[in-house]
Amino acid sequence: MRTLNSDELKEAETSLYAHLPKAIKVYGFVFAMNRGKPNTLEILVDSWPAFTTIIVRPDPNNGRAKDFMKKVTLYSTDEEVLRRMLTVENAIDWSTYFLIGGCDIRHLPMLKEISAARGVRMKGLSLVHLMTLPEPGHLLQLITSDLESRITVLNESHADVVNKTWKFGGDDKGYRNVLHLISHFPTCCITDENNQPVSWVLLYDYCAMGMLYTLPEHRGKGYAKALVTTMAKRLHCQGYPVYCFIEECNQVSCKLFTSLGFTEDPSYRAAWYELFC
Repeated sequence: MRTLNSDELKEAETSLYAHLPKAIKVYGFVFAMNRGKPNTLEILVDSWPAFTTIIVRPDPNNGRAKDFMKKVTLYSTDEEVLRRMLTVENAIDWSTYFLIGGCDIRHLPMLKEISAARGVRMKGLSLVHLMTLPEPGHLLQLITSDLESRITVLNESHADVVNKTWKFGGDDKGYRNVLHLISHFPTCCITDENNQPVSWVLLYDYCAMGMLYTLPEHRGKGYAKALVTTMAKRLHCQGYPVYCFIEECNQVSCKLFTSLGFTEDPSYRAAWYELFC
């Protein structure tokens, strides 16, 4: 097992690109790290330079890691190697609460087996569609000049309202997470006559679009479609992967992204799992 350094991370990004879209969440983390985005993570591989398994985990030597939710992400083409890393080589600290996010559900039986053997409870949080847009050039111009003048970016003063409306936020860690994203990653919002955001979309630290939300009194005006269109074009111009995860139960968002040309690999399904003693 090996922890990648900055030069190796650049090589890993190129290698992971060949495994998109299934490796896209790990790729997104590596992409962000390679562009100097602040993080509290480290990247492990089973071998180098050829690897079958790559794991993103909190850096145990980074004191700031405790300020954020403990998250783990992985991608593997060899489940036996993954099993070895998770058991014999202890690539994950199973003794504390953490999330495994965007994980291929084919690994679920193995993860359940390992967690049970270690006395760790495992709870499924959400099953998601992975929606990608490799080429946003065909996106229609859906934005009127009046609306375009109201599209801007979020600033740090907006972190509280975003956190309060975020399904997985609402607490101090949620606020710190939102503030971190607004400060260091692309955002897009539509403001009202008082220059306050009424609709917005952010980019997670793994470079997926998320937290798309419109205040109830401003819905039905096409704001979400305008924001996703604008954000997708901006991300593509800056070299970011253009994708999102949508919970299976969220049919409204599925229809929205599908209408804009986002597609999914029908052979792949990802999920979020919560693990705790």
